Amino acid sequence: MSTEGTVPFQGASLLGRRRVLALDAARGLAVIGMIAINTGPRGDDEFLELLYRVPYGRASLLFVLLGGIGLSLMTRRSRSDQVPLPWAALIWRCALLMLGGLALQTLDHEVSVILQIYALLILFSLPLLRASGRSLLVVAGLSAVVGPPLWILVQAQTDGRFDRDPVSATDPIGEILLDVVITGPYPLIVWGAAFVFGLWLGRQELGQSRVSTRLILWGAGAALSARLLSTALVSIFGEPTSHLDWQRLTSAVAHSQMPLWLISGTGSAVFVLGLCLKISAWTSPGLAPLISLGQMALTAYIGHLLILAFLVRPGPDTMAQGVLATGATVAVLMVFAWLWRRHFTRGPFEMLLRLPKLRRTAR
Repeated sequence: MSTEGTVPFQGASLLGRRRVLALDAARGLAVIGMIAINTGPRGDDEFLELLYRVPYGRASLLFVLLGGIGLSLMTRRSRSDQVPLPWAALIWRCALLMLGGLALQTLDHEVSVILQIYALLILFSLPLLRASGRSLLVVAGLSAVVGPPLWILVQAQTDGRFDRDPVSATDPIGEILLDVVITGPYPLIVWGAAFVFGLWLGRQELGQSRVSTRLILWGAGAALSARLLSTALVSIFGEPTSHLDWQRLTSAVAHSQMPLWLISGTGSAVFVLGLCLKISAWTSPGLAPLISLGQMALTAYIGHLLILAFLVRPGPDTMAQGVLATGATVAVLMVFAWLWRRHFTRGPFEMLLRLPKLRRTAR
């Protein structure tokens, strides 16, 4: 989907082109990170595997942050030119992502599919698309500060009965909604912070060098300071021992759903985004496969789930096997995306996201 409109000056057009390519590259990196984490292996504490798992809890937040930015850019004319919001197109997109995510969850890939929360985040954000920038920051802050305690409170009130397992198309509708909003692996009450912050970022002059510099500095500062604060608090109060323990608020463990992890992980995502925006060499032919992967992120994400379900599982068992499986999957998807983009403007699943045009048959 194109995120750029017609601009009056060549310089502005060049900045817009660089911005789009940088966002595509960042999206491609997010997909690669999720492929690596979802492929595995898991459970080994060796130093090399710890390095391999650096994207854990970060790549998915980058993906969600970029989703907010993309939605903001997609609807920018609806803010500046008083053009009606594309309600039908957005609801169509939500429905397809929700149904597709639930269907994909039934496959034996051992992955918590992220498309369901992505769909509901878009739906949740519809009333915010014309809100002020300050309002977006307030909503993002509330999600980061209030969401985690609410998550713990629900755990405590239910005696920890919900296990954060993902739901699929075979589950009751009420259970599906409860899972996506609170009890699942990507609770909206927490993950809304990164998406809404992405909505705010999408309104900034991302093509400007000063903005990318600030993103790098602020992102690195947030990532490091939240992590260091968590380390200090844990050393004072001890390591949390239960999901029901309010002491858990000190944790910065990936996917803990706690504020310090959310701030640290989102800071890492902002840092990567800033670096991508700072780089001006994305037009290089050698980087075309990464750009193509980012342009077809939905197709690549679905493709890697199919590869995991039908070719990789139940492995890998060792880090070497995991690196090999990840590398092969990324290579196949990159080549496919690059070849596809040579002939089509949108990926196969990206085409489905466009609202079908219903034409009346002439009589």
